Amino acid sequence: MSNRGTERPPSYDELRRDNDSLRAQNEELRRRVAELEQRIQQLEQQAFRQAAPFRRPPHHRKATPGRPGRKPGHPGIFRPTPGHVDETMSVPLEQCPHCGGPVDRVRDIEQFIEEIPPIQIHVTRLITQRGHCPHCGWVRTTHPMQMSLSSGCAKVQLGPMALALAADLKHRIGLTYRKLCSVLRLLGLSVSAGGLVQALARVARKLTPLHQQIAQAIRAGPAVYADETSWWVGGPGWWLWVFTTPRETFYWVDSTRGAIVVEQTLGEHFSGVLVSDCLASYDPISCTKHKCYAHHLKALSEAIEQIPPAEAGPLRQLRGLLIGAKALHKARPDMAPEQFALYSRTLRANTEALLAQSYTGLGVEKALHRFRTHREHLFTFFDHPEVDPTNNLAERQLRPAVVARKLSCGNKTDAGRRTWQILSSLATTCSQRTHPFTHLVAAALPLFAPVPSLPAAKG
Repeated sequence: MSNRGTERPPSYDELRRDNDSLRAQNEELRRRVAELEQRIQQLEQQAFRQAAPFRRPPHHRKATPGRPGRKPGHPGIFRPTPGHVDETMSVPLEQCPHCGGPVDRVRDIEQFIEEIPPIQIHVTRLITQRGHCPHCGWVRTTHPMQMSLSSGCAKVQLGPMALALAADLKHRIGLTYRKLCSVLRLLGLSVSAGGLVQALARVARKLTPLHQQIAQAIRAGPAVYADETSWWVGGPGWWLWVFTTPRETFYWVDSTRGAIVVEQTLGEHFSGVLVSDCLASYDPISCTKHKCYAHHLKALSEAIEQIPPAEAGPLRQLRGLLIGAKALHKARPDMAPEQFALYSRTLRANTEALLAQSYTGLGVEKALHRFRTHREHLFTFFDHPEVDPTNNLAERQLRPAVVARKLSCGNKTDAGRRTWQILSSLATTCSQRTHPFTHLVAAALPLFAPVPSLPAAKG
C-alpha cells in the first residue's frame, strides 16, 4: 500500500535552504565555466600566435618595464685605440678654409680609422715530385703546407686558414652552407655547398681526438649540466644531447633518449654532480644529482594556475621555499658560515615537513609527487657551492643548436651528424676558453701536422 499521501510537504525554511544551496552550486559552476572558457581562449591564442615560443604571456610581463639596455652606472662601451698603426695621414691647417686668412692656436685632432683592405686571395702553386727508387719503390716529396696528396681534378684546394674560417662561420657563428658559400665568395673563394660539406667532414675526422678530450674533461669536472632536445638525421627520431661545464661543452647526437647515453658520456664512476631536469634517463647513473629549479618553479606555477586558488596554498608555500633557497645560494658568499648553515637547515626542515603532509586536493598531490620523488636532489647546491640551482647553462648551450635546427632541420646523413657534433663541441669550448677556434683548426689541418691538444682556459 502506498504511503505517498502521508508524506509531509517540505517547509518554507527547507525550500529556502535548498534554493540557496542550488544557487550557490549554480554560481560555482558558472565561475568554473568562465575560467575554462578563458583558459581555452588563451590556449587558442597561443596556438595561432606564430612567435608564441619566444613571447612572455601577457600576465607575466612587467606593468612598467624599465628602459632597455644596461643598468645606469655601468662602464662605458667604446672602441679601444688600435694596437698598431699602418699609415699616418696629416691634414695641416695653414690658413682659414673660409676666408683664407691666418690662423693661430692650432692643435692636432687625432682619429683612428679601421678599414678592411681590398682582399686578394693568396694562391700558392705547390710543385712536388714523384719518382722511383730501386730500393724503396715509388717515392715523392711533400711540403708542410699540404692538406692532401690529391691531384688532377682535386688539385685546387682550400688552405688551412680558409677551411678554419669556414668551420668557424658554420659551427660558431651559425651560418648555413649556402650563406657560408656567399660569404666566402665575397672574399674571393669560389666553393660549392657540397664541396664545403666534404671538406668540413675531413676537418672533423682530423679533430676527433679533441672531441674525446672534451668528454674526458667533462668527466673530471666537479659538476656537469646536461640537457637534450629533438634532432633530425635524415628523418625524425634522433636526439641532441649536451653535457657542459663553464669550461667545455660536449655535444652528442644519438638515436636514443635513454640512460645509456648519459652512462657512456660520463662513465661508470662519475664523481661530480649531475645537474639536469627530471627526465628519468638521468636517474640510473650512480652519482650525486641536482634537479633544476627553473623546471621545478615552472611546474609549480603551471599547477597553481590549474587548481582552485583555495587548494593551492601548499604549492605556493613550496614555491616560496625554493625561491628562498635560490636567494640564499646567491647571498652565500657574503654570509658567515654558521648563518648560512642555520638558514639552510631551516629551509630543508620546512620543505621536508611540507612534503610529508597529505592533502585532499588531487591537483596538489599530483604536483607534489614530482618533489617527493626527487626530494634528495632538492638542495644539493647547499652541500656543493660550485653547483648552480638551475640548469640554465645547458639550456644556453642548446640555444644555438635549436636555431641551427630551425634553419636546416638538423643533419641529412650520419656523416653530417658526426661533423656537426665534433666541430660544434670544439667551437663552443674554444669560445668558453677564450681561444680562437680558427687557430685551433688551422694548426691541425696540414697533412703531416700532429693533432693539437685542447687549449687551456685563459684567465
